[in-house]
Amino acid sequence: MNDLKGQLVSALLVVLTAAGLICAGINFQHQRRTRLADDGAIWVDRTSESGTRQVVALHLVEGGAAQFAGIKPGDVLVKIESFPIAAETDVTRVLARVGAYRDAQYTVRRTGMGGAEVEIKAKVVLREQSGGSARFYQYGVGLFYLAIGLFVYFRRARAAHATHFYVLCLASFVLSTFHYTGVLSGFDKVIYWGNVVAGLFAPTIFLHFCLTFPEERAAVRGKKQALLYVPALLITMAWLGVTSGVVRVSMSMVELRWLMDRGWLLFLSAVYLTGAVAATLASRRASDPIVRQQLKWLRNGAVLGVVPFTCLYAIPYIFGAVPGPYMNLAVLSLIFVPLTWAYAILRYRLMDVDVIFQQGFAYTLATLGVMGLFYTLVLTRGPVDELDPSVIALLIVGATFVFQPLRNSIQELLDRHVFYKDRYDYRQTLEEFARELSSETDMDAMLVSVADRLRRTLYIKNVGFFLLPEGAETFELIKYVSEENRLTPADRLDLSFLRPQAAEPLFFEQTGRTLDVVMRDWEPSARLTIARLDLTYYLPCRVRGRTIAFMGVSRSSTGDFLSGEDLELLTTLSGSVGIAIENARLYRSLQRKVEENERLKEFNENIVESLNVGIVAAGLDDCVESWNGQMEELTGIPRARAAGHPVRSLLPAALVNQLDALDGETVEHLYKVQFPPARAEEAFSVVANGGVIHSNGDGGSSQANGNGGNGHANGKTSNGNAKGAKERGARVVNVAVAPLVARDQKKIGRLILFDDVTERSELEQRLMQTDKLSSIGLLAAGVAHEVNTPLAVISSYAQMLAKQIAADDPKNRLLEKIAKQTFRASEIVNSLLNFSRTSKTEFEEVDLNRVIRETLSLIEHQLDKSGVEVREELDETLPAVRGNFGKMQQVFLNLFLNARDAMEAEGAPHEGGRILTVSTRTAGAQARIEVADTGKGIDAGDLARIYDPFFTTKGARKGTGLGLAVTYGIVREHGGTIEAESRPGEGTRFSLEFPPIRKPVHA
Repeated sequence: MNDLKGQLVSALLVVLTAAGLICAGINFQHQRRTRLADDGAIWVDRTSESGTRQVVALHLVEGGAAQFAGIKPGDVLVKIESFPIAAETDVTRVLARVGAYRDAQYTVRRTGMGGAEVEIKAKVVLREQSGGSARFYQYGVGLFYLAIGLFVYFRRARAAHATHFYVLCLASFVLSTFHYTGVLSGFDKVIYWGNVVAGLFAPTIFLHFCLTFPEERAAVRGKKQALLYVPALLITMAWLGVTSGVVRVSMSMVELRWLMDRGWLLFLSAVYLTGAVAATLASRRASDPIVRQQLKWLRNGAVLGVVPFTCLYAIPYIFGAVPGPYMNLAVLSLIFVPLTWAYAILRYRLMDVDVIFQQGFAYTLATLGVMGLFYTLVLTRGPVDELDPSVIALLIVGATFVFQPLRNSIQELLDRHVFYKDRYDYRQTLEEFARELSSETDMDAMLVSVADRLRRTLYIKNVGFFLLPEGAETFELIKYVSEENRLTPADRLDLSFLRPQAAEPLFFEQTGRTLDVVMRDWEPSARLTIARLDLTYYLPCRVRGRTIAFMGVSRSSTGDFLSGEDLELLTTLSGSVGIAIENARLYRSLQRKVEENERLKEFNENIVESLNVGIVAAGLDDCVESWNGQMEELTGIPRARAAGHPVRSLLPAALVNQLDALDGETVEHLYKVQFPPARAEEAFSVVANGGVIHSNGDGGSSQANGNGGNGHANGKTSNGNAKGAKERGARVVNVAVAPLVARDQKKIGRLILFDDVTERSELEQRLMQTDKLSSIGLLAAGVAHEVNTPLAVISSYAQMLAKQIAADDPKNRLLEKIAKQTFRASEIVNSLLNFSRTSKTEFEEVDLNRVIRETLSLIEHQLDKSGVEVREELDETLPAVRGNFGKMQQVFLNLFLNARDAMEAEGAPHEGGRILTVSTRTAGAQARIEVADTGKGIDAGDLARIYDPFFTTKGARKGTGLGLAVTYGIVREHGGTIEAESRPGEGTRFSLEFPPIRKPVHA
């Protein structure tokens, strides 16, 4: 729609230009042929005292023909020759018929002596109206205006303000070339109104241009611009109302026209000078030196052209002076307006002459064709002077719709046979290539192919492609093809001048000029990028109404700009390139999705493989669909040989019977099922296709009998490792069976989970043994109580006997031995009592800093041996708490030993060393202790279970899982809290808080 609108506007302007040229040419011929007679008097309509209408001499020109013939102001004109005069317009009509340089017999009435009216005849030698040379000069000024406008418009039709500037030049052309002849024909009326409207709107358009170039001011932004045209529109409507008779006034038409002419000159001068002031103010605010100079010359043109005209012609005329030869010379200064505009354009905005010539040639031929058609239609209707204005307007509208198709046809013929005849066939190939782009899915290959064809077909030096990544706001260079300039996507380029919302091509006339007007608001880095890329045109590649890429092309290899046909071709190709880029991106996105799905599938399989649980998925036919690595280790059967075979043939018969006894509709469990060992010499059999496969699990041979065929298998897993060769003892497993359902909750099989709890079962056995030992200790305590009594008796009697026997008696030595052995037995019994004694928990005031220091001293040797550095950050003002010293010591002992084990475990970081940090401080009203290590950390899933009894993350036989459970119980017993924070690979921090002892306050 934007292109269609632009073409329609261009066609309308060209047709209006052609119509203006035609009318100006006809008017120029009329001005040359028409020699209107001038009698040197100004005749106006007046109403006599009796109410009759009469024509009276208002003013006589000094030395004029009427004055020389004796006519005086106030004389009433009765007739000229034999033509009666009833209105002032009759004078103009009769003089046009009589002609200049002839004698005319005037009959006038004059009031004589005594008030009597006397009719007088006067012979007036008619002269020619002056001012012809000044009018012809204005034709030259108008043509200069039009040439400047066409020069800019052909070269930069899509540039900002180009259309506005051309409309200004066209209005100035009409103002300078449309001159009323006074013959009162229909064509003369068109010329008259064209001059009036152009005289009112040309200065308004100039003021509008000064206020909006190079950018709109806040005062005239948006709809406010329309207010600038309201005065000119109101004056035009008033002028039309008066001249048509809708608005009646008491003065004559000559006087009224004189008054309106004065007002028009005042309006023209004032608005032009206001535009000059606006340009001056804008030049002071402009930061770009080129814009500043353009605005200065725009102001200079208005000052040099309008100020002399205003002072020498407009002001005297406004104050009643009648224009004479010297006043008419004031129009000479008007040439300075287009001259200064031309200088500003050529000096500060150089254009390419070749492109103007090629485009202008096509427009000229099209204009001549339209003019020929226009004249043909006009001549069939009769003389131009007698045509009705509505017929002329209708012909202009018809020519508007004929011009653009005619121009396109002429441009195509010129490109084919004159300008681009040597590469026109290549252009056709390029158009066919645009239709083939969608079949290429590799973006890099597609862009290289496009760049190669463009350079070979249009002789373009540089081609670049800029892509807008998904979710980004700035474009990136993805491909640059050039013979000289070596740029890659890795180069740092500021592409902020490429806007995602851009829908029109960008044009940089001189890429090397970093102070170009178009680039004045951009960062220096963006200007430098434009110079480095050396691309003249940036064409947006749009898909579904959005710009996803830009295709940049430079001038031709000879330095010429591309033709309009080339740009239209590139615009079409850019759309195809955009579609091809979108297809390539979609294809690449699809490839990524496929790869992501593959990775997700592999990831899910890795999760299943990483689980420490055997997983078997079977279909409704009870054949294995999935068999993970843990099942390979548990059974010794590789996945490849288990897949597709019935579960009954792979698992122990006793277990299969138990599984078959379950209904399979809900999740059910079998606890501590004995699973037979998987040995190298143990074979398993699978019924398949009516035959039996025998395997030894040791990589040995196996035979398959079924359907008359045989096969061999080596008992390897999917990763090629022979798991079946490793002997394992009988295992204890917990089995869970759950239905396998699809997304629609329809059952498609069953899922069997095997949890190897052999080590947990062994731990339970050890705990039971420990419980037995505890019972033995209690029994020993009871026995010790009973044994102590006879030992005391034996010792007492032995001592008594020793006192009764002499010291040198040999029996004395035997009694000493009895007493000594009795004491030894008593010590053993007392040790048993101490071992089995359970002391009552007693709470007292405890210094936590002291507990920490003594606990660390107990395991100092172990920490040093493990290479653990202890950092103490103890607050000496830490309040005391109420608790049991021994149990609190047990809490910290468990935490310190766990920290040591975590820092020694596999996977613990070693960059910063093994550091155990113990800190105490007062947090609010609580005593807070933090124990932090740099160990391997705890997974998020395990962090919530660390206080569960028998849960441990340590290796086999390295922990019972009771330390933190006991620690949690002791902390809760003391009214405290314990929290753990941990991240895998970053260590663990335990935070403990205990309430302090509230000491009584004494008043």
